[in-house]
Amino acid sequence: MDNGLTGDKPDREPERLDGDSPEPYALDIEPDALDSEPDGLDSEPGEPDVELGEPGEPDVELEEPSAPGPGLRMSLEAVLLVADEPVPTGSLADVTGHSEAAVAAALTDLAGEYTAQQRGFELREVAGGWRLYTRDECAGVVERFVTDGQEIRLTQAALETLAVVAYRQPVSRARVSAVRGVNCDGVMRTLVLRGLVEEAGSDPETGAILFQTTGYFLERLGLARLSDLPDLTPFLPDHLDEELDLGHDAVR
Repeated sequence: MDNGLTGDKPDREPERLDGDSPEPYALDIEPDALDSEPDGLDSEPGEPDVELGEPGEPDVELEEPSAPGPGLRMSLEAVLLVADEPVPTGSLADVTGHSEAAVAAALTDLAGEYTAQQRGFELREVAGGWRLYTRDECAGVVERFVTDGQEIRLTQAALETLAVVAYRQPVSRARVSAVRGVNCDGVMRTLVLRGLVEEAGSDPETGAILFQTTGYFLERLGLARLSDLPDLTPFLPDHLDEELDLGHDAVR
């Protein structure tokens, strides 16, 4: 009788009891999974990760940011505010770094914008260039402002500049500066604002704006005509004698 103590090996292994030591468990991993590397480890150590675009999408190159600076309209306004004469479109294109077509379009837009907003000034295209002018509707206010300051005594520089204009008119601002030997732009603006000097067309050769004295100038000096101006030759340095004497002969 088989009492279970014989040395014959049973047909199957007996079931493992809870207290028996478990055998090591094998991980259920497919062989192909061991050959692949985890995400983010494709690049070599020390190299930054590079994200690739979707297949079929073209690579897009980022444009370099433009250099900071004022826009075209802002640049045009700044230049026109300090301009004493109409500035040609080509000159504005050179100083702003834009094409003449872009500058012309921007100037037209600015002129229309000033009119639509009822500004006290307007942008005009005159004498082959562009310049800012006060509006005709504001003439009374501007005249009162200028008149209020006319009682202020002229400086020595203003008097000398006015004398050159009076004896050499019509004369350009550059010519006045050449006679005096210094830049007269600021002084000329003062004389224009005081109503003593006014524009008198442009030079046919150079295109420069010419200036002459006004009727108010004769009124303030008590003169009937320019030919009544006194002869300044005895009071001038030698290098100015010929300049102003020729001009005096011209106004006679």
